[in-house]
Amino acid sequence: MTVAVLDTLTVVRDLEAAGVERRQAEAHAEALRQAIAADRDALATKADLARIDGTLSALKAELGAMRWLLGFLMVLTAAMAARLFGAI
Repeated sequence: MTVAVLDTLTVVRDLEAAGVERRQAEAHAEALRQAIAADRDALATKADLARIDGTLSALKAELGAMRWLLGFLMVLTAAMAARLFGAI
């Protein structure tokens, strides 16, 4: 996974060049670094996505089996109703 790296020294120098005082520039750079680190921790990895994909595949297979079973039960119910009411 590619990790974005924030060069806080460059941020501080750029802010100072724009007229921001050193202490404020450092505080802004640190806040930005923390925000980027928090976002990075919330990102899904390839392993997370693979696990989700595997789970989805299993759910799709189970749903297919349930559809088949539901269809079978509907046919069985129709046959029983027809037999009960004398259609067959």
